[in-house]
Amino acid sequence: MHIVFAAAECAPFAKTGGLADVVGTLPAELVKLGHEVTVYLPLYAMVRPHIEGEWKYAARSITIPFPGYNRFAGIVDGGVLNGVKHYFVDCPELFDRQGIYGTNGDEYADNAERFGLFSRAVLEASKLLGVPEVFHVHEWHTALIPVYLRTVYKADQMLQNAGVVLTIHNAGYQGRFAVATMDKLLLPRDIYTAEKLEHFDAFSFLKGGLVYADLLTTVSRKYAEEIQTPEFGNRLEGLFQQRSADLRGILNGVDYAEWDPATDRNLAAHYTAADLAGKRTCREDLLHAFGLRQAAESTPILGIVSRFATTKGLDFIEQIAGKLAERDVVVVALGTGEPFYEKFLKEWAESNNGKVSVQIRRDDALAHKIEAGSDIFLMPSRYEPSGLNQIYSLKYGTVPVVRATGGLDDTIEEWNAQSRSGNGFKFEGYSASAFLDAIDRALAAFRSQDEWKQIMLNGMALDYGWEQPAREYVAVYEDVARRRA
Repeated sequence: MHIVFAAAECAPFAKTGGLADVVGTLPAELVKLGHEVTVYLPLYAMVRPHIEGEWKYAARSITIPFPGYNRFAGIVDGGVLNGVKHYFVDCPELFDRQGIYGTNGDEYADNAERFGLFSRAVLEASKLLGVPEVFHVHEWHTALIPVYLRTVYKADQMLQNAGVVLTIHNAGYQGRFAVATMDKLLLPRDIYTAEKLEHFDAFSFLKGGLVYADLLTTVSRKYAEEIQTPEFGNRLEGLFQQRSADLRGILNGVDYAEWDPATDRNLAAHYTAADLAGKRTCREDLLHAFGLRQAAESTPILGIVSRFATTKGLDFIEQIAGKLAERDVVVVALGTGEPFYEKFLKEWAESNNGKVSVQIRRDDALAHKIEAGSDIFLMPSRYEPSGLNQIYSLKYGTVPVVRATGGLDDTIEEWNAQSRSGNGFKFEGYSASAFLDAIDRALAAFRSQDEWKQIMLNGMALDYGWEQPAREYVAVYEDVARRRA
């Protein structure tokens, strides 16, 4: 089967978050299963250094019409990486910019035109370079592909049998624009209705994709349930409910080539489930990296790698900071985010010198050290569609304490001392006291070396690689292909 991926991000070329990891990793796993996969990505400024030698154009000039003018996009041949063919949509006036979506916290004013053009360019390029059985599109940026396919391109014989899968990575990002944007993108106005693209007096890219895609997926089983509720649906819960029979929750995998304590190049020592000795060395290295004195082995290290924001549960950490500092623990935190929380974390560390240490920056190598050197990892997210850090923690024998939401709920099982099952601790609802209770349960288990080692080993034995998710996606593609046939 031939599958075309279209997305705004793809590792290693352009990345701001987990979307890039999925689009950068899942296609290669599909190739291993015997499928042909092509990835289309805008040719941003950050992509250019990845193109070696003289550029080869698979298509020199594709015409994309707009009211009163045309734009012209080239399709640059990006070669084959891990068995996956890559093409970059080259339209310098729209994509040759430093940011993917904007700069200095502000989105580009012409994002609707940028990703509208990208969507049409993918369809036009596919007619030249290979029409797939299924287009797999991601987030609002490419959600217009199924809209164009079933409206403007409805009579195009080359594209009529192609199916579309839309993956929602985060329902909070919807691509909402003024109604006049539909005219600029040459979409028929008769689809601007409450049943189709209209969303609270605005035109929504994502809603259009939800209406016109053949099947929908999201990034965990729990999140597929959650987005059908007002708390998580972001005013699209009614549509998610209507399409619930076409909605699948498939947990994101992780790349164990990058995240494995047995081989991780960022660690002071390697270790495995069979030989955990290296984790003690990693613990010492982590304390040194954060400028902390050596802690007794009976004192657990609590690690945080996060965007410092309310959506990530930093309000909980602020509320329990005083009580947490009273416990026999060491806390290390890494990340950037909202100024309020950055200020709070700095002040918390200053008032608990030697016990709490915070680094306000992004540092991938240090994130690896936190996963390996910590005993407990904190993830009290308000919502977490899939989550990766809790899965990294499991592999590194670092026990997660999480809120039971999205992928966190799917991957973390509460420790049960009687059955010796479970891999972490989690709390329901949304309260700081429930979070602190979960931490206290973890601290109580930590005091028993036998219990703690079993929790560690339970987590390290799990496999959250991409092979199983890839097989689940293949089943989705096959379902779509049957429907279109």
